[in-house]
Amino acid sequence: MRVIHGTTIIAAAMLLFASSALLADDELPIPADAYVYCTVCHGVQLMGNSVIRAPRLSEMEDWYVERQLQAFKKGWRGTHDADLAGIEMQPMAAALSNEQIAEATAFVVKTRSDLPMDTVRGGISRGRHHYTTCAACHGDDGQGNETLGSPALTNVNDWYLITQLRNFKNGSRGAHPDDAYGNQMRAAAQILADDEAISDVVSYIATFKNN
Repeated sequence: MRVIHGTTIIAAAMLLFASSALLADDELPIPADAYVYCTVCHGVQLMGNSVIRAPRLSEMEDWYVERQLQAFKKGWRGTHDADLAGIEMQPMAAALSNEQIAEATAFVVKTRSDLPMDTVRGGISRGRHHYTTCAACHGDDGQGNETLGSPALTNVNDWYLITQLRNFKNGSRGAHPDDAYGNQMRAAAQILADDEAISDVVSYIATFKNN
């Protein structure tokens, strides 16, 4: 039996009471009582926390955030034994109604934080070659494509990309038959032969932040 961290349970409970009120476009949401426990895992302004493998969420696209929360809620993500971080996230999303997922999404997309620092050192030239296939959906500069359901890659922690590519490759993410986008990514990840190739492509993706 897996033990879910107490802070994760608290975060789920606090999200249930999240307000749907939004601030003006030029203001940042202040993590008052309704949101403060959401930042326990994901950091101030959802900047990410590598110690507990909680990724940066700041400025993610609303459609992608909502889709992933729904994937966790439906059990498409976070139910595989190898996906330890996902296992902690899954019960949080499962406790939310669709309306509360929309509220949580609205909070996420209003946050701002510095772009994450690079932590992965791979072969950029080799990564550029591997990324050719990725560009068909995620764009030449990792800008993403909502029409194709492909999120931007420029604002994500590189260590998180490493983890998720491994998860797609080993089937701990994207294997549910109803997860169409996950199935596509799982197939795409197979072109990366090993961990070295994954590090290479992620190192290349990190260069997009400077474009």
